[in-house]
Amino acid sequence: MDHRVIHPSHFPRSRGYANGILAEIPGGRPLHISGQIAWDKDARIVSPDFAVQFLQALDNVIDVVREAGGATRHIVKLVTYVTDLEAYRASTGAIGEGWRERLGTYYPAMSLVKVAGLLEPGALVEIEGVAILPAV
Repeated sequence: MDHRVIHPSHFPRSRGYANGILAEIPGGRPLHISGQIAWDKDARIVSPDFAVQFLQALDNVIDVVREAGGATRHIVKLVTYVTDLEAYRASTGAIGEGWRERLGTYYPAMSLVKVAGLLEPGALVEIEGVAILPAV
């Protein structure tokens, strides 16, 4: 199996992980997307607001998929880690609106897990995923 690391050029340099791994298999190319948080190209958390962080982390996942040559419809699994379930619940309206702007009514298999904390200070949300891109 051949694979390549996916790293969008506008992302900060990753430390100890790949943003995505694109593997070649018959009939499709699985892309495993590392946990993405709400940081910008300078590795700064974009906002202390929960919904803003969620949507930036989702945008970062989408950027990895697009950098690999895929589209949002190729995302098959997302796992979201949150530090505060109540903040998530309070933000579902804004998150839902932002989701529909990015993915329409498409929803892959998803899980949401509450965690005690995330590696980067100030991160409230981390989203990892898997996409299956068409064979080339």
